[in-house]
Amino acid sequence: MTTYLLAGGGTAGHVNPLLAVADGLRRREPDADVLVLGTQEGLESRLVPERGYELLIVEKVPFPRRPNGAAVAFPARFQRAVARVRGYIRERGVEVVVGFGGYASAPAYVAARRERIPFVVHEANARPGLANVLGARRAAGVGVTFPGTPLRGSEVVGMPLRPEIVELDRAGRRAEAAEYFGLDPAKKTLLAFGGSLGARRINEALAGSWRDILDAGWQLLHATGERSDLEDPGADGYAMVRYLDRMDLAFALADLIVSRAGASTVSEVAALGIPAVYVPYAVGNGEQRLNAASSVAAGAAILIDDAAFTPDRVRAEVVPLLKDDDRIVRMAAAAENAGERHGTENVIAQLDRALGR
Repeated sequence: MTTYLLAGGGTAGHVNPLLAVADGLRRREPDADVLVLGTQEGLESRLVPERGYELLIVEKVPFPRRPNGAAVAFPARFQRAVARVRGYIRERGVEVVVGFGGYASAPAYVAARRERIPFVVHEANARPGLANVLGARRAAGVGVTFPGTPLRGSEVVGMPLRPEIVELDRAGRRAEAAEYFGLDPAKKTLLAFGGSLGARRINEALAGSWRDILDAGWQLLHATGERSDLEDPGADGYAMVRYLDRMDLAFALADLIVSRAGASTVSEVAALGIPAVYVPYAVGNGEQRLNAASSVAAGAAILIDDAAFTPDRVRAEVVPLLKDDDRIVRMAAAAENAGERHGTENVIAQLDRALGR
């Protein structure tokens, strides 16, 4: 029986691939001990126990960005976090660690090295986080989701994806999906979403252009986000929801997607072969633009800057695309070639190599 420690969390972008690998290990080795290392503050504190895994807690110790009191306290706090993880490794007999970025990963990498057990790094974004940049220098294996991600010794393994996405039969589930959302399975569907909290720019652009989309002969499935106060016009062919609790069915119905370009979204959309219009989130270090780059280069997606995504831009660029059947077909074919459905298996293969199997 092998004991694995999966480290990461904070955001869904770190937690979801971690859980996909955990599930893959559990399916392959039902008697394996799969442990997760995370913080009390991140999404993992809720999602990991809900999925049935034991969560080991480590203190959240952000890397200091400027000289201040936190920077002075950082070395001691970080060493305490490393010591706690070393204790977990010894007490539970951990044989290999895999980190997915986030606050829990950095002390896990250092603890694994000091305990002389191998560790593997997985980076979801095209622009890597600091914990993974540092961890990659001593890792037994480094996997990245997107080509060109600047991590030492990396190989492109793709994104570990949820089984309900990897195994989704879009054509076979289309009628069920249309019924679920109250739409017509025979009509082409534009799916628009911006994450669980929505995307104000996407919402505002569609609020001013949804009639043009319907007039182009398409129907619209629009997830506005839980905090949105956008009013549902109640129009036939326009299904507005606050949250997509059945993302698999939304993907089954989608013929084109408008969304942000988070790493998980780009990976799932490409793996399913769905053309996309990406509107990268403008805040941050620009990783969403980079995440979309390979799909755009392949011809599977187009990119519109957040500030430029207005009702007029939808009418000028998106609506003509909806009317161009041949281009939609070409983009879908390009997406099929750009996507990777075996990210989970590829990361597990890296773990096996780290263990000398």
